[in-house]
Formats: sequence, C-alpha cells, structure tokens
Amino acid sequence: MTIESIKQLSIIKFANGHLNQAEDILAIEEPLEIALIQEGAMPFKKPVSITMRTPGKDIELATGFLFTEGIIQDPAHILKVEQLQENEVLVHLDPKLNIDLSRLDRHFYTNSSCGVCGKSSVDQLRSVRPAHLSKSTIQIEAEVLFGLNQQVRNAQSVFERTGGIHASALFDSTGKLSGIFEDVGRHNALDKLIGHAIQNLQYPLNNYLLFLSGRASFELIQKAAMAGIPVVCALGAPSSMAVELATEFNITLIGFLKNDTFNIYSVPERIVSN
Repeated sequence: MTIESIKQLSIIKFANGHLNQAEDILAIEEPLEIALIQEGAMPFKKPVSITMRTPGKDIELATGFLFTEGIIQDPAHILKVEQLQENEVLVHLDPKLNIDLSRLDRHFYTNSSCGVCGKSSVDQLRSVRPAHLSKSTIQIEAEVLFGLNQQVRNAQSVFERTGGIHASALFDSTGKLSGIFEDVGRHNALDKLIGHAIQNLQYPLNNYLLFLSGRASFELIQKAAMAGIPVVCALGAPSSMAVELATEFNITLIGFLKNDTFNIYSVPERIVSN
C-alpha cells in the first residue's frame, strides 16, 4: 500500500474520563470505474463496474475483477490496462474476443462491504462457472495453517496503522507467503491478489491456498473457484452458502482459524495431521 491509501484526520477522543483532541489515521475509500474498450469489426467502449475501493493496485483490481466475474477467461484476452485518471481504469480487449454486451448491461455497482449488491440474483452469481477450476493434488499439514495469520499481520501495513482494512493472501503448501493485498472491500482485496497473480503468470492457482482476514462469504468462494484455488482459510466464520459452493466446487474451506484450532467445512482430505 502507498501513502495515498491512508489519510490523517483530527478527531476528538474520549479517554480516562476526558475529551481531548487527537490524530487518527483512516483507510481511504474512493470509487473506481472500470471500463472496457475493444477495436475491430464491432468496436465498443463501455463501463462495467464502479466499485468502492482503497486506491492503489487499480490495474491488478481491474484484471482480477474481469477474470473472477467471468467477463474474460484467459489473461491473453487483455491487451493492456491503462490508469486514465486517479479513479478510472480502461481495459483494452483482444479484438478477436467475443463479448456478450447484453451481459455487461447488468452494470456492476459494488460497495466496500458487499461485493454482490449490484447483481440481480444469486442464480446470476452461480451462473459464472469457474471454467478454469482444475483438480488439485495439494496436501497441507495442519500445523502450517497456524502460522499464516501472523505472517499476514506482519505484512499488513495499512491495517497496522488504521485497523480498518481487509487482507487476502496466497501461500504455498509449506506456508510460504506468495502475495498479499489490502483493501476496505474484502472482495477488492481478493481481486487485486488474483489480478496480480494473473499478470505474473501464476494462473491457475491450484497449488496455493488462500487466506482471508475476515469471514468467508459466497462471493469470495466463487472468486477463489474462478482462479482454481483449492484451499481457502478464513479467520472468521463461513456462511452456509459459502460452504455449499465450496463443496460443489471441490474447495477445502476452513473457518475460525486460530493459533491452535480451526474448523474444516468441506473437502477435509487435503489437510493432513501427524
């Protein structure tokens, strides 16, 4: 995260029975418009998303969003991504790519707490099938999971300063940190992480596990499935629909990850214990 991701604010703080002036640091939340442009026989330019996010890594966010929402299925479909202005990203698509413009007309609007509020139905979410989800042979020792949270906390620069941000992180099967991204929106943090992986040719992510700093929602499991991630670990609780989707897509879902305990909600055979 860059310094543009946070701001300092003068506040009044009540402590020890007194009101006093103090300084606080906040995570910035601003809108980002993601638009598509395609040349060729049927040219078009169209905005497809306005999402409330923490500024920074907007190109990764746009790449990940288009992929996890099923708008593109291959990194090669993106020719380049431009940051036109501070809060606007333009994605240039391969002219040979056949885009269903009627599907784009649903026009996504997402806020920082809910990544699916702009979608018309749950069925619409489930219809975005993970075309690249592949079976994984990954095996993870249970003890490896207990070290993930501290690694994430050590790397969460904005969280340490603001306390108001989510993180998504990738680890290999030995617990080595591969990448971490932060955002006020948990879905944006995951899109940034997946977008970065796509840009660095790590896709599909079937040899990695995903760590979520909060709860595991339906949409986060869907995004993980689109990237081929076989194991998802969350500090918080999973929702019932998250468990159903993880089971359907053969994803190992772990919740309530603590220092010495966790719950496995689906596909437990990937987790081994001595």
